[in-house]
Amino acid sequence: MSEDRIQLTRALKSRHIFMLSLGGVIGTGLFMGSGVTINQGGPAGAVLAYLVAGVLMYLVMVCLGELSVQMPVSGSFQAHATRYIGPGTGFMIGWVYWMSWATTVGLEFTAAGMLMTRWFPDVPIWYWSALFVVVLFSLNGLATRAFGEAEYWFSGIKVAAILGFIIVGLLAIFGVLPLASGEPAPMLSNLIGDSLFPNGLSAVFAVMMAVVYAFQGCEIMGVAAGETDQPEKSIPRAVRNVVFRVLIFYVLAIVVLSAIVPWQQAGLMESPFVQVFDMVGIPFAADLMNFVILTAILSVGNSGLYASTRILWAMSKTGMAPRGLSTLSKRGVPLRALCITLCFALLSLLTSVVAADTLFMVLMAISGMAGTVTWIVIALAQYRFRREHYKAGGTVQDLKYAAPLYPFLPLACILLCSSLFVFLAMDPTQRPSLYWGFGFVGVCYAAYFFLQFKRQRGVITAPAV
Repeated sequence: MSEDRIQLTRALKSRHIFMLSLGGVIGTGLFMGSGVTINQGGPAGAVLAYLVAGVLMYLVMVCLGELSVQMPVSGSFQAHATRYIGPGTGFMIGWVYWMSWATTVGLEFTAAGMLMTRWFPDVPIWYWSALFVVVLFSLNGLATRAFGEAEYWFSGIKVAAILGFIIVGLLAIFGVLPLASGEPAPMLSNLIGDSLFPNGLSAVFAVMMAVVYAFQGCEIMGVAAGETDQPEKSIPRAVRNVVFRVLIFYVLAIVVLSAIVPWQQAGLMESPFVQVFDMVGIPFAADLMNFVILTAILSVGNSGLYASTRILWAMSKTGMAPRGLSTLSKRGVPLRALCITLCFALLSLLTSVVAADTLFMVLMAISGMAGTVTWIVIALAQYRFRREHYKAGGTVQDLKYAAPLYPFLPLACILLCSSLFVFLAMDPTQRPSLYWGFGFVGVCYAAYFFLQFKRQRGVITAPAV
């Protein structure tokens, strides 16, 4: 196998794809951000927000599932957008998604280092951040199978922690497991005692974008399609399993949190999960959840480094990124794309220190919007693919996996995702992210057409895309 090989190995099994998708969704958004959602949206508002976001995730997953089975390439939705929407959109979504994940990966290194100070307060944070850089680079650089196995176990720890939390929480709610304070079992009083929506329905809309962010990462399944053996079997299975398990995990966890922790107190401490374990007297609760959150952060960093590297590699094959990034190592890993991605991640990490109020905020705004823009592009690509399929005389029966209720399902996905931007515009504190996010989208389109113009004039000799 030579350095010049250009095809990825299909080393990921069905269980890897399932846990990869599950791990991409279950992260710090649940472990850390759920308390703020309960506090701002109220008990019922938080449950409603997670249910709506879960439905939206289902719409995206089935659209992506159909495209990934039909066209199982590592570039995933970037390649789908190029083929079924247009190369300009493919160029835009590829760079937006790459920069989003690369920025996120940089933040995960710092977050993981900060968590380690709980156990090693005298060791500088950057020591741990450097260690985790080496670990994640090694997992992604050795072989695709090594990455898949690592993510499988990272995700397994998170799932086990959530299941344990739900069981302990339900026992505490109904008095089977007494509270450490000696107070009576809360039953459902915190859920329906004061008000289902104490801050009004507008508060639910305000937290909706943050909740949707928590679900973003499920699309990594499509990025991994190009390295999956038997994608026609593993991808539909992953879609079915991930959607319903994530809904169960998230919604049950939010219900348990809302029932035990009063909404006025939720989000005021480091993690609502630690609050619950402390309230029922679980020993070493804070250390246990610190370990779980550390695992979640490393899992997000691991998945993000994988996804952004594969997107960059796929774009390099079509001339949308430097062609030199398209080569693979002897183990079938795009090492050059991996190194460039890691360098940008470390650069974004540096901007959080030296340019936190300027460049760093711009990067975060673009990163925050990227997931929702990606979901819109996925749904639009599926809509255009199916329309093209029908025009060519194809039928639903010809598809190995078909999203139901076409064309209503992709159109509903596009409409719901677009409505999130309306909610964002209604919040003055989040409105600037719209300017920077859509501004970067416009820059990407302008860059694509400028490069196309240069190619037509013969200034650039790289092949047109």
